[in-house]
Amino acid sequence: MKSKEQKQQGEAEADSSPALSTDALQALAVGALDDLKGVDVSVLDVKDLTSITDRMVIVSGTSSRHVKSLADNVVLRAKQAGNPPLGVEGEQTGEWVLIDLGDVIVHVMLPETREFYGLEKLWSVGSANPGDA
Repeated sequence: MKSKEQKQQGEAEADSSPALSTDALQALAVGALDDLKGVDVSVLDVKDLTSITDRMVIVSGTSSRHVKSLADNVVLRAKQAGNPPLGVEGEQTGEWVLIDLGDVIVHVMLPETREFYGLEKLWSVGSANPGDA
């Protein structure tokens, strides 16, 4: 067993590790999703649309169990990289799990939920050129 001092030292070392870049966080999330065969992975650059995050990764799972497994894998990989999520929401239902990694937010959803909320469409508003309409 580790002593209290060893645990505190380990926690301090984890806290002092440099934060991952936005590109590295995105690659980590997409890799974790690809490992468990996430469906239709989409990456949106939203840094010019909001101040809360730079990128959103949206993916579908084939069942609520698959959604939970995909989300758990992203959380595990982030922790292993020394960048634990700031928050995770929706794990109980498994219809839509949100993982906040800071500069990257990951949305893991059932296909019906993804279609209903249409996040890709919502976050693309204003990013198209006015002459394209």
